[in-house]
Amino acid sequence: MKRRKFIQSASLTGLGVVSGAAIACKENTSEMPSEKNAVTTISPKTKIPMVIATWNVAKSTEKAWEVLQEGKSALDAIEQGCMVEEANAEGQSVGLGGLPDRDGNVTLDACVMNKEGNYGAVVCMQNIVHPISVARKVMENTPHVILAGKGAEAFAVSEGFKRENLLTEASKKAWEEWKKTSKYKPIINIENHDTIGMLAIDKNGDISGGCTTSGLAYKMAGRVGDSPIIGSGLFIDNEVGGATATGLGEEVLKTVGSFLIVELMRQGKSPQEACEEAIGRIVKKSPNFEDFQVGYIAVNKKGETGAYSIHDGFYTTTYQNDKNESKKPDFYNKK
Repeated sequence: MKRRKFIQSASLTGLGVVSGAAIACKENTSEMPSEKNAVTTISPKTKIPMVIATWNVAKSTEKAWEVLQEGKSALDAIEQGCMVEEANAEGQSVGLGGLPDRDGNVTLDACVMNKEGNYGAVVCMQNIVHPISVARKVMENTPHVILAGKGAEAFAVSEGFKRENLLTEASKKAWEEWKKTSKYKPIINIENHDTIGMLAIDKNGDISGGCTTSGLAYKMAGRVGDSPIIGSGLFIDNEVGGATATGLGEEVLKTVGSFLIVELMRQGKSPQEACEEAIGRIVKKSPNFEDFQVGYIAVNKKGETGAYSIHDGFYTTTYQNDKNESKKPDFYNKK
């Protein structure tokens, strides 16, 4: 079917905005890198290819790096890298084993965006382990940019994906325990995965990005996060750079954060400066910012990176210059 190219412009008014994204699950502090690793941003020694992702996901960035070293596209690297975490049942945040909504259903959101500005996404999709791959199929094999719910699932099956039960025993037990109190409140940095956002530059200097999540744990049925929404959870402009978000997506959506970061880089700001300003916009507009977390990562055409969050506890993983490193970025709220 005819590929649909998403319009690249400064206006996103034609895009329907839906509620956005974070998730809650068990912290895995044993994998946390040392706090002595300071924020990574601009370095005169940076080079391409490279890949950067939210949170401590060294296996995902390693896979993406391998794909880039084979001379494949940044989009191929993004898909393969995100698939690693989607298949990680122990992560309880992306794909298999993700924590369910309050009705006990694991629903997944994901999107991809390529060097040409094409975009594909799935929202509220069930029973498919790799939403990032289905999002790519939406982009490449349909005239649409977003498929939702049962329609997204049926499309995935028609493309050869198999239906699987995504609710693992561990996630089911966690949900049953949650039902005893049914408290519904995002918890800052409750685990070190959350939404997986990934940006990559291939050997040709072309940029692509992807974002995948099971969304906020025990969310209302039908709630969709910022992760699959272009301009909020992810935005790529191959002339400038890319950005992606993690954390409480309702707040990311209100400021169209990833698009904002790319536009700030277009105006001459470094990736780090752009991420800091985007967080500043959220803090300024949200008097309750101390109650939630948002983190951004960004990269420009030179391979320079930036990362910033509202609170301490956010991590990024970068594979660049033959090194795969997880680091803690700087953050706003130092009280």
